[in-house]
Amino acid sequence: MFSLLRRVVPVVICATTSLAQAAVVSVTVTDDAGQPLADAVVMLEPASGKLPVKPMLQVDVSQAKRQFEPRLTVVTVGTAVNFPNFDTVRHHVYSFSPIKTFELKLYTGVPSAPIVFDKPGAAVLGCNIHDRMAAWVVVVDTPHHARTSATGVVRLDGVAAGSYRLRAWHAGVPAGKEPAPVALSVAGDGAQAQIKLPASAL
Repeated sequence: MFSLLRRVVPVVICATTSLAQAAVVSVTVTDDAGQPLADAVVMLEPASGKLPVKPMLQVDVSQAKRQFEPRLTVVTVGTAVNFPNFDTVRHHVYSFSPIKTFELKLYTGVPSAPIVFDKPGAAVLGCNIHDRMAAWVVVVDTPHHARTSATGVVRLDGVAAGSYRLRAWHAGVPAGKEPAPVALSVAGDGAQAQIKLPASAL
């Protein structure tokens, strides 16, 4: 019995230590007027180096009623995205964004192959037939990311103590007006931060 306990106890101690080191980071995103900003993408990255990130599974950006659904999609680097068309009319989906340039020419149903987003950043989507259709795919290279709701608040769980860079993206921020990353020190009991973006609601 004593021999068995000696084998089990170290495992329990390691698990307890690992859980104690995981902190929560709460971030509030507002506009210039101090109002909560929905649909902002918050990213927390190590001050040096990178954290391992896995591609997501089964991500769809659909077209229905001549609109993209959802309008904002957040994926990790390397994720393959399908673009099914549920409309009775054909669409011509494209992006000319630097992180991903592609075209899915006039089609209905599901294209034969998904589009792999292999670089971080934001890709603007459009339809060459229906100009009012627009959407965004934001590609992140950190496991610590979230999208704000109407409250403008996100909660990032499982963050190890250390030094980080905090960034936020929003489609309403004019080109060239993106704020610089914010340095954030995360202690064992977590951290709170606020980011103000020069953006308007979508």
